Amino acid sequence: MGNYAEFYRGSIDQRDAFWSEQAKLIDWHQPFEQVLDYSKPPFAKWFVGGQTNLCYNAVDRHLKERAEQKALVYISTETGQEKTYSFRDLYDEVNRFAAVLQSQGVAKGDRVIIYMPMIAEAVFAMLACARIGAIHSVVFGGFAAHSLATRIDDATPKLMVTADAGMRGGKTIPYKHLVDEAIRLSANPPEKVLICHRGLDPDMALVEGRDLDYASLRAEHLNATVEPVWLESSEPSYILYTSGTTGKPKGVQRDTGGYAVALAASMKHIYTGKPGEVMFTSSDIGWVVGHSYIVYGPLIAGMTTIVYEGLPIRPNPAIWWKIVSENKVNIMFTSPTAIRVLKKQPAEYLKKYDVSSLRSLYLAGEPLDEPTARWISDALGANIIDNYWQTETGWPILSAVPEIEDTPRKFGSPSFAAYGFNLKLLHEGTGKEVGTDEKGVLVIVPPLPPGCLSTVWGDDARFLSTYFSSFENELVYTTFDWATQDADGYYFILGRTDDVINVAGHRLGTREIEEAISAHNNIAEVAVVGVHDEIKGQAVMAFAVVKDPSRTSTPEEAALMEKEVMATVDRELGAIARPAKVHFVTLLPKTRSGKLLRRSIQAIAEGRETGDLTTLDDPGALEQIKNAVAKWKAGK
Repeated sequence: MGNYAEFYRGSIDQRDAFWSEQAKLIDWHQPFEQVLDYSKPPFAKWFVGGQTNLCYNAVDRHLKERAEQKALVYISTETGQEKTYSFRDLYDEVNRFAAVLQSQGVAKGDRVIIYMPMIAEAVFAMLACARIGAIHSVVFGGFAAHSLATRIDDATPKLMVTADAGMRGGKTIPYKHLVDEAIRLSANPPEKVLICHRGLDPDMALVEGRDLDYASLRAEHLNATVEPVWLESSEPSYILYTSGTTGKPKGVQRDTGGYAVALAASMKHIYTGKPGEVMFTSSDIGWVVGHSYIVYGPLIAGMTTIVYEGLPIRPNPAIWWKIVSENKVNIMFTSPTAIRVLKKQPAEYLKKYDVSSLRSLYLAGEPLDEPTARWISDALGANIIDNYWQTETGWPILSAVPEIEDTPRKFGSPSFAAYGFNLKLLHEGTGKEVGTDEKGVLVIVPPLPPGCLSTVWGDDARFLSTYFSSFENELVYTTFDWATQDADGYYFILGRTDDVINVAGHRLGTREIEEAISAHNNIAEVAVVGVHDEIKGQAVMAFAVVKDPSRTSTPEEAALMEKEVMATVDRELGAIARPAKVHFVTLLPKTRSGKLLRRSIQAIAEGRETGDLTTLDDPGALEQIKNAVAKWKAGK
């Protein structure tokens, strides 16, 4: 097919011809009339007039040739359960779930919130929504009631799907009471709540007339057949919320046809997955990686996908390699954080099982450091391929593309621009392109390629203001990440330009966490920053001013207060957003105009120079930050 540079140039210079060819990788109910409608920049409509269905492409079209092949393998080391579903089994389960949704009045265009642990029914629910043209919005099961309520109010769902409980680290995590509280807080609650009862929470309370038992309804629709609803390519398939610099999460809206084509192409060119092969992605369906590469991508490619409920080190640090060995996994996808966790375990666990089936390990979520990449490469003997992408893009922006050319990898770099992404590195101040090895803001020249967000749900103005307003002289999509490009064309991601913190691949908005901390009745003011962490990439650190200083006057009282603050964050946002440390100060560093100097706080916390402080209102504020951090580091 020629080398990758030619392939990439074709995707940029002959865009219509390139994507028309990629579109042959999926099934269309009705052919598209136009590859791209870019008449209203930066809004892009791909494969205009074409009709297709994500569920049909993931399930139905494989029945002729691979009905009895494994489609989904569910493994829970939390409950000890394992179950395998062939494509025929998956087809039957999705039809049942679709019939249950239809029996509750869910139709094309209705929203369904899925708040589930990593169980097979969560995948059935997603595919069933896609089948009937409903728009699913999966909310990560680690989010607290308040976070769930904000997503309910934005999506206004007709129905919610949940479970009685999830499990993590051997502990039961009840879901239902969080759902009840979120609905109580919501101004736009769903009419019905469909519950998958796992028998983990025998005390679960039910609301008569609203709460439904999935098992009972499934039994009523065992032999159901629900025809796919054919959607025009640009019609929405799902909403997935991501943190921003304001407290309100953004609903990333994904189309149907462009997403299906982008995933099919990425499975072929980037992930080199073939029908009948096995892919194990260790993410959660609540994140974009789970949507693209647990559910839709592998199934569209005719592969077997593994759905795993459990931790990478439980029952022991060899569990992932046991799964790889027993299921003959060919492609694996995880995060750098998970590999750094495994790196701290005894080496013998990596040698316990035969992992020779594993061709490639893909890593994404946060920057992959060179020592970690080199360690896992040596340990596994597989290809290590670093990806860089975002919830907004749905598939990699930067990656090696080994199906086209097996380019050499540079540890610490996610290689090159993926086909379709026209990238630039711009100087933050001037907007001019930076030179080789010079730091710049990574931007995408629109139109965004297929599979990327089409807008922010219900808010086109926010789509424009958030992503396309950073540079006055040029309409470009801002990734909000610093990067460099070396003389060989390899990119290196350096970190965020905005106030979003990346903790183990989970994007958390500083404003969201600050609002959660401020919900404590003794917090007057707070600043939250992300600081470098050896394992997670970044950790959350908070600096808070209290209303009643007597509550923090002794180390014991301060420790108690810190516990209360962390419990408040757990309640408001979920434990995923809990700060690693809360420091109590009497004032926060601000400019004379009242702007909080978060970057200066972050620099102190990371032991770096604070830069220009000529606008600082009170130098004593920074001294307090320095003293608090020094004291904390001395006591670690």
